[in-house]
Parts: sequence; C-alpha cells; structure tokens
Amino acid sequence: MSNVYAVIMAGGVGSRFWPMSRKDHPKQFIDILGTGETLIQSTFRRLQKICPTENILVVTNEDYVTLVKKQIPLIHTNNILSEPSRKNTAPCIAYAAWKIHKRNPDALMIVAPSDHIIAKEDEFYAVVNRGLKYVSHYPHLLTLGITPSRPDTGYGYIQYDPTEKLEFGVHPVKTFTEKPSAELAKQFIESGEFVWNSGMFLWSAQAILHEMETHMPEEHALFAEQASTFDTPQEAQAITNIYGMVRNISIDYGIMEKSDHVYVLNANIGWSDLGTWGSLFEELTRGKKKQKNAVIGDQVMMYDSKHCIVHVPKDKLVVIQGLEGYIVAENDGVLLICKMEDEQKIKNLVNEVKIEKGEQYL
Repeated sequence: MSNVYAVIMAGGVGSRFWPMSRKDHPKQFIDILGTGETLIQSTFRRLQKICPTENILVVTNEDYVTLVKKQIPLIHTNNILSEPSRKNTAPCIAYAAWKIHKRNPDALMIVAPSDHIIAKEDEFYAVVNRGLKYVSHYPHLLTLGITPSRPDTGYGYIQYDPTEKLEFGVHPVKTFTEKPSAELAKQFIESGEFVWNSGMFLWSAQAILHEMETHMPEEHALFAEQASTFDTPQEAQAITNIYGMVRNISIDYGIMEKSDHVYVLNANIGWSDLGTWGSLFEELTRGKKKQKNAVIGDQVMMYDSKHCIVHVPKDKLVVIQGLEGYIVAENDGVLLICKMEDEQKIKNLVNEVKIEKGEQYL
C-alpha cells in the first residue's frame, strides 16, 4: 500500500455539460447525479480504499485549486498540483509522475479522471489490485478497458487479442482508435476484439518516465531539468517555465499509441465517463425500465413527456408538457433546451454564446 500512489486528473472544463458545467465551476466539482457527493469527491473516496490518503495527488488548473481544497479538505496542499495552463493529459501525467518518483522511486501509480462514474466499486477495487500486481512485476503500461454496450462514437477504442491472455488477466494491445465513425464503431463491437478506453491507467513511476524519455524526449527533458525543484518553494516557477514550452498533447497520442509495452485489463465496473447529457441520462435511468425521464430537481412536473433529461435547481418549479428526447438544463441564469440527439452541437452553441453574449455565461 505504501508504494501505491493515485493521481486524479481534474483540470477539464466540461463544456459539453453546459450550462451545468461552467468555466469557473466545471462538472467534476458538481453533484451532477444528485447524490450529495460531487464527482471528484466520489473519485477521491474510491481511491482512499486503494492507497493511503497522503499518496493521493490531484492535478488541476490553477483556477480550481481553491475548489479542490474546499471539496477535499483531507488532501495535503502539497498534493494539489497546479497547472498554469491546459496542456492535455501527457504533461499532467508527467508532472505527477516526476513528483511521485522523486518521493518514492519504487512507486506504483493509478491515474484516474476526476469525473467518471463507477457503479460496481467492489469490482473496481478487485480489478485495480490485480492490475497493480501486474505492473509491480512488469515495466509495462496498463490501461483499463470497458466492454462496449453500444457502438458509441464518442469514446476511444482499444483493440486487443482475446486469445492471448497473460498473467493477472491482461492482454497485449494491438491498436488504438479515437472516436470512430458509427459504421466503424459497429464493426468494432461485432468483432469482439475492442473495448472502450476508460482513460484510467496503471504503471510504475519508473516505467512511465522511461516511456516518456523514449517517445516524448523533449517533454521528458523539460521536466527532468526542473524535477529537483519539486516539493520546494521553487516548484511553482519551475512548472510555469515548463508549461510555457511543453506541447499540448494527450497521453494516448504521445505514448500509448506508440509504445510496444501497452496492455489492457478488461474491467466490468459499471463505468461511464459522463461525457455528454446522453450518458448522464443512461446513468440516471440504468436499471429503471419504467422511468421514462431522468430528473434532477425537487419540483419538476412532467406530462406526456419521455426520454428527457431535466437538471434544474432544487427549488425551481418546472412544468414540462409534450417533450420527447430533450435536454432541459438550468443553472445560474442560463437555460438550455436542446434535442438529445443534437447534444454534440452544444460545444458549438457555447461558442455562439461567447460571441453573441460574452464570457460571463460560460
């Protein structure tokens, strides 16, 4: 346990969940399921059962450091890694890996996004512990794969060989595909060789740093030059310098798609990345066949309506009649009414709002 560290990635803005998710209060800091717990609080609580609290780090944008402290009072200030700009997941993971490696060269890491749902928590703990055993034996990069339930075009897909099963149930990865077309996604499902890329990773700090040196040498060098300042008063300035030069690049594109040492562990953990209003609708209606609508709000009255998701303030009286397949969401003076099938257009709508009405509504 003492060698296991967890990294929560919490720097995103969640623009596809606008207007619930806003630039100054994105979705990872929202109780989006109405459970009394925000998404990042749920993530932190789960990871506390895998490693000591003092070994959990949160990487977030500098704008959200105060929110992290407020929502996770148990976290040590030195474990909140503040990014001066958004440079995607590779720099985020590099920062955390260097910091952890400096503290413990034998560290094992689990990297998890802050805004995912995991319904089967006991299965999650079992899978992660199995994965940690694997990466403690082998200097490989392990990702958790989710068995697809539909040909979703919003997820990344991992191809593996189902017939080649190694120790602890892992499989070698063959290919990565990011957000395929509907036809390709259907072919993936039918083949039985593909899983969704959950964005959760397991590896040793040494292994990921070695792979970065191999596949991202410039970024590796930037962090290596400044790593001696980590956990000192000079760290903030060093990170500002690094982020001024480092590429905006994902861990998938920078390393996972290039490395020959990537493996996948299938995880049936009731996972959703809550990337869209549609995925939230599915989560809220999961196992509730009679429930036609997904509603968060204490005073919502619905008539002759189905397949809608409604997310409004608790004290707001909302009466809806005759809607089918719509998103109705209100937050902080902004009301969105949008067809569920057009939810991918929300990002475009947000851009239009920015142009026409200004950034105060973002």
